[in-house]
Amino acid sequence: MMEVDAWENSSDGTVISEDDFQDRKDDEDPYSLGSIPKMQFRKDVSKACWDAEMGMAEIIEMKGGLWTTTGIVRRRKLYCSIEETLYLAERGALLLLDVNHTPISLRAIYEMVGERSSGCCWESFEAYRHLKSLGYIVGRHGVPWSMKKEKGSCESTYPQGTQENNGVAQRDLEENVSLTGLLGNMQINEVKLAFDVYLPNSKFRKSSPGDPSFVLCLTRFHPPLNEELEDLERKCNGIPLKFCHIEHGRVSFFSFNKIALPILP
Repeated sequence: MMEVDAWENSSDGTVISEDDFQDRKDDEDPYSLGSIPKMQFRKDVSKACWDAEMGMAEIIEMKGGLWTTTGIVRRRKLYCSIEETLYLAERGALLLLDVNHTPISLRAIYEMVGERSSGCCWESFEAYRHLKSLGYIVGRHGVPWSMKKEKGSCESTYPQGTQENNGVAQRDLEENVSLTGLLGNMQINEVKLAFDVYLPNSKFRKSSPGDPSFVLCLTRFHPPLNEELEDLERKCNGIPLKFCHIEHGRVSFFSFNKIALPILP
């Protein structure tokens, strides 16, 4: 039998190397999640170009230290998911451009999220935004931060890159296919593992992130059934599982504990 453990309610072309991401403190201040924040303006603004085929933004001009814990590295380039893109655009830290290098408005990015064509819905974004505003490090579940394999690490459940002797071109192709498949297969109308969440960590490195503190699962209409919960726990391989429910802009987190009922006479 499962027992609800606790509820936590709140209102609310650049070439790089994985090892080039130095640990720098992000000076962003959290904001209330009760309403959509006003556009913020910064002196140092990064730029990205939206890749509709990948459903991600390619960073073409990187500024500031926030990239230590944001975006994934592929082929020595940095890409952001739609939720990362919108979060940074809201905070005035990222300017998104289209294929013609014309700025894309914040309103247009909201509409992109509303279309749910990039593996993200509004509820997913609100959960992501809330966790990021609290300082957590958040990445999509099952999407590796980089394809650089950790030395001496145990076999991962995440997809791995190809061997070096397969050739750079073949590796790039497989990475693109793998990433597109992972993003495209994300179902947003069912109970599913959504984000890998790490505690705030100034020493976090994308090339060796370690295990997340917990995996977040979104629930849209009802708590998971016992069978669903057990299946999700198996997929997490022992990593704690937490759930998030969004209703009228209110973000709620909860988890379950197993309990044994006493045997009645």
